[in-house]
Amino acid sequence: MSRIQKIKNWLLKNQTAAQTVAKNTVWLVASQIMSRVLRAGLVIYAARVLGASSWGAFSYALAIVTFLTTFSDFGVNAYLTKEVARDPNQKDRSLSTALYIKLGLLFVLFIVIFLTRNYLTNISEARALIPILIFVFAFDALRDFGSALMRAFERMEVEALLTLLTNFAIVIFGFIFLASSAAAQSLAYAYAAGSILGFIATLVALRRHLRRIFSNFSAPLVKKIITSAWPFGLMTLLGVIMLNTDIIVIGWLRSAEAVGFYSAGQKITQLLYVVPTLFASALFPQFARVASAGQEARFRLRLEKSLGLALLIALPLALGGLLLGDQITDLFFGPAYHPAAAVFQILSLTFLIVFPSIILSNALFARGERKEFVRAVTIGLATNLIANLILIPPFGLPGAAAATIISQVASNFFFWKKMKRALAFRLMPYLKTSLMAAPIMIIATVALRFGQVPVIANVTASGLAYIGTLYLLKEPLIVEVKRLFK
Repeated sequence: MSRIQKIKNWLLKNQTAAQTVAKNTVWLVASQIMSRVLRAGLVIYAARVLGASSWGAFSYALAIVTFLTTFSDFGVNAYLTKEVARDPNQKDRSLSTALYIKLGLLFVLFIVIFLTRNYLTNISEARALIPILIFVFAFDALRDFGSALMRAFERMEVEALLTLLTNFAIVIFGFIFLASSAAAQSLAYAYAAGSILGFIATLVALRRHLRRIFSNFSAPLVKKIITSAWPFGLMTLLGVIMLNTDIIVIGWLRSAEAVGFYSAGQKITQLLYVVPTLFASALFPQFARVASAGQEARFRLRLEKSLGLALLIALPLALGGLLLGDQITDLFFGPAYHPAAAVFQILSLTFLIVFPSIILSNALFARGERKEFVRAVTIGLATNLIANLILIPPFGLPGAAAATIISQVASNFFFWKKMKRALAFRLMPYLKTSLMAAPIMIIATVALRFGQVPVIANVTASGLAYIGTLYLLKEPLIVEVKRLFK
């Protein structure tokens, strides 16, 4: 077999459990990196063209609609992935019933948002954008539903290509519409056009599985889906709240310009959150199958390695953001957005919380845990809102960023406690070399900054210093990843 054929098989065929996870992660990460880079170009262009005030109005409307439309899923997608992965023979019944639930939730939320749109914000420019963005998230919600089915079959290469197509369309439409009219409404229309195109492409890709989509509805299954899905839906809601409550409260207490500054710093952080999210998505079907088979030892080993790898990646990102956040923000958005630098620097610390917690929450859901989700979401909601209301008035945007960290620590504590008690997993053996490599990276970063090396060169060199140290120390996870790709 030729080398090209081996690469083709590795990228397009599910061969072993480890290779399938690696293949799916590569596809998802590659597509999301390319998509996020494209989208980042549009965001930077839009932020500069629109100015902090109009960009803030768009970000505020986007946050409100994102928050409200989260209820249109509430764990249904995760349920579909989990059940189809466990029992493909029940695919048609699960798919049809889940779709009816999804459409029902979307319809209710559509009506609620449309009727209350004038009461959701006192920023007039943001209020005008809400009806357009409702359609964006409706089509995105249906496209994500199709992605859940692809994940169940562990065909993330298809999902990756559709994600790339959707984001490419949004970026092209965005540049064209903004060049024609530099207004927040133009950007909203670009998002809508790209989302519709992505939804149509998803229907085409899944046409073979959708032939009897409306004929296999099962009324008794509705209760089971809702009962099984809501804990994971709560976790998704928690993530959305963590990302959007800050912006909503800032919009209440401050100006649209302040929202624009905060959103700029937050966007960089969100760009990097995609790494653990996609890794966890690739792992989830494997977690579900191992958990259903009752293989506790295999489950614990996979969890340990996954958490170790997540923290291995999160540590240099957190340190780099903290040390170079002001330069990175100025590079992307320009000196006019310098108030966003402190936001990004503080939020960089959330990588150490979010990266492992996303994997941990997926593992808990695969095991059927529920109570911890309810407790975590309740605490996360209360802590986030209270911390924002207390910290934003005296400290402004940095206070909002600090509130995010406080609420994330408070909510995720219970996940760690529950899983530690259930599996007694160990993490320190997977952190020794990364903790030894981190000081080397810090020294390199500070020295290069003191020497006035450009920030991109600094990030590259510091990252290589970290990876090189891990390699010299023969970090087991690096060795294992290298062996897997060979």
